Amino acid sequence: MDVDVALLRAPLVVMFSGGGDSTALLHLAVSHLGPSSVTALHVDHGIREDSAADASHCARVASSLEVALVAERVGPPGAGVGNLQAWAREARYAAALALEGDVAVGHTASDQVETILYRLAASPGRRALLGMSPREGRIVRPLLSATRADTLAYCQAHGLPFLDDPANDDPSYARARVRSAVVPAFRSLHPAAEENVLRTASLLREEASALDAVVDELLGDGEVVPLERLRAAHPALARLAVRRLAERTLSARAPRVLGRADEVLAMGPNAALDLGDGARARVRGGLLSFERSPPRGA
Repeated sequence: MDVDVALLRAPLVVMFSGGGDSTALLHLAVSHLGPSSVTALHVDHGIREDSAADASHCARVASSLEVALVAERVGPPGAGVGNLQAWAREARYAAALALEGDVAVGHTASDQVETILYRLAASPGRRALLGMSPREGRIVRPLLSATRADTLAYCQAHGLPFLDDPANDDPSYARARVRSAVVPAFRSLHPAAEENVLRTASLLREEASALDAVVDELLGDGEVVPLERLRAAHPALARLAVRRLAERTLSARAPRVLGRADEVLAMGPNAALDLGDGARARVRGGLLSFERSPPRGA
């Protein structure tokens, strides 16, 4: 199985659901680093009534690998939760990043294809086609070159028991619909459809690195830039620079800023504009900067 072992560095936290992907990842991490350098993290979201059984399964597997297991229960979610999967994902990462070391997740090439297709349908812009990076801060994805079939075969070859998450086949979740309907449709169009999606994402990530360097040069090192400098640049570079400046200042993703970048570039010499994602563009004396939008009613 193709694994980026350079991403397996001690101390390492492995996000461990008990499924085939995370089980293979945990076993690989232990084999590469030794059990004392690895911590398994299982997060029980309290969404399913039988979720406690998953935690028990994970405890047995971790014990068999002589790995310390941290079990966190973060749910059930409250009535005000909108996107249930987004809430669960944020809860998992928050629990993982509270621990020491890099955090390894079991995303595979199969997940990468599904992510790209879903993002392409749900959000415009080139980021949708870039997919997930092998490393994002402390988050690492060593299995992005392996398929889901590879991880299941690995578990079977090593006699590793694993769980099957029923949410993977639940059509109420968009990701499950992509897996069950969209990916097979792509595969029916061309036998190498998934490989072509992955290759396209890889090429675009390389091109994005070159483009990002040009945007950084346009912006400079600070958090303020003359608006006229951006207006004089190529429109595509100017839009990317607006978003980069917003995210640099706010230290957070601000995807909606890109769609309103033309409005920012058209602002007067002294103006303010709320853009969504908690971002406010501010122009003072022709200099563009960003700040967080104040709470409503403030």
